[in-house]
Amino acid sequence: MTERRLHLNAFLMNTGHHEASWRLPESDPHASVDLAHYRGLARTAERGTFDSLFLADGPVLFNSVGQRPSGALEPITLLTALATVTEHIGLIATASTSYNSPYNLARRLASLDHLSGGRAGWNIVTTAGAEAARNFGLDDQPAHATRYERAAEFLDVALKLWDSWEDDLVVADKAAGVWGDEHKVHPPRHRGTYFSVEGALNVPRTPQGYPLLVQAGSSENGRRFAARYAEAVFTAQQTLADAQAFYADLKSRTERAGRDRDHIKILPGIVPVIGSTEAEARRHEAVLEDHIVYEHGLDRLEHLLGVEPGTLELDARLPADLPPESAIEGAKSRYTLVVELARRERLTVRELIGRPSGGRGHLTFAGTPEQVADAIEEWFRSGAADGFNIMPAVLPSGLELFVDHVVPVLRARGLLRTEYGPRRTLRERYGLPRPVNQYAAAPALAAR
Repeated sequence: MTERRLHLNAFLMNTGHHEASWRLPESDPHASVDLAHYRGLARTAERGTFDSLFLADGPVLFNSVGQRPSGALEPITLLTALATVTEHIGLIATASTSYNSPYNLARRLASLDHLSGGRAGWNIVTTAGAEAARNFGLDDQPAHATRYERAAEFLDVALKLWDSWEDDLVVADKAAGVWGDEHKVHPPRHRGTYFSVEGALNVPRTPQGYPLLVQAGSSENGRRFAARYAEAVFTAQQTLADAQAFYADLKSRTERAGRDRDHIKILPGIVPVIGSTEAEARRHEAVLEDHIVYEHGLDRLEHLLGVEPGTLELDARLPADLPPESAIEGAKSRYTLVVELARRERLTVRELIGRPSGGRGHLTFAGTPEQVADAIEEWFRSGAADGFNIMPAVLPSGLELFVDHVVPVLRARGLLRTEYGPRRTLRERYGLPRPVNQYAAAPALAAR
């Protein structure tokens, strides 16, 4: 039996995940639109033998432009460029099922999979927030349940499109003048509640069959969706016990959905702040906290909690009469995580803002390389994670420190590969099978 190994994904966000990272002397305020910046990050993550890297996205201007760098390049375009300067690392793009059409998005992701040699992944999001909805002619965001219903139909159509060419369709018989077998094209002819898609994709089936399917929602709707479709899940938990509970629940749901529990990989986010000593790591953390503009964080927290501006006071605790999660139509799981963190640790609003500023609800850990590796190993060996979403507080230095100092510790403990080896596709890196074409499989099943 092959020894279980960590899966590492690098979550890249312009100057880093801490909202004040751009204010440090080392940071480039224009990094978010600088290809050279992202090339360097991708190569660093590949040097650390990460399974993949990931770009978040949304069809809306994030934050106030006065708060932090807000520009973001379209991720599939950027990842296509990064495919040309990397050889092994997976390339995961975020794209919304609420504000895309299945045909165009399936085509773009299939193109990335071909151009990268089978390294594409799709982080499937339903996109919360009225701001995004108004960019697409809607007065408000669709209800949470409606967004997930649409996402499920979107996925079903995308899978039909990616399977609309059988793997051996292309015969390329020059003598006979036959390029492809017409009988191996399968137009979806889909008519559903949200989509109507007639024809086959105009891109051949890809090296992976279809991209790695990633999901990040942890609400009840999000968990049901993940159990049905997701092959990797990016999640956020603050405690080992919460992470273990989420891990056990999602693995169980996946089995009940008729899937192999090992075919869904769960990767909590961690924001490592690394120092040569614990005291040095704490000093790095304090420098970041000193650069927080708390008024910006207050606006963001009030928006997340669904309360009127001016409701929260920086040096008081959260009000007792916050709306219940059932009343939140935006990011339900993030709402619950932040409120539970504040209640459990009896944090003031100022202290609470300092926590999400480092990781937006993800676990923030300051310590030596060995201490960071200890935390990762404990969660990995305790049924809380199959790997981690590494979210450096500052880029590029945070990723470089992790690769140069934490990765060697993980390798020495036998938790992480020392080289990529013969596996080429992102699915292979995650230990997942190449999916069988649903149309090619149907005749074989019928003949039994």
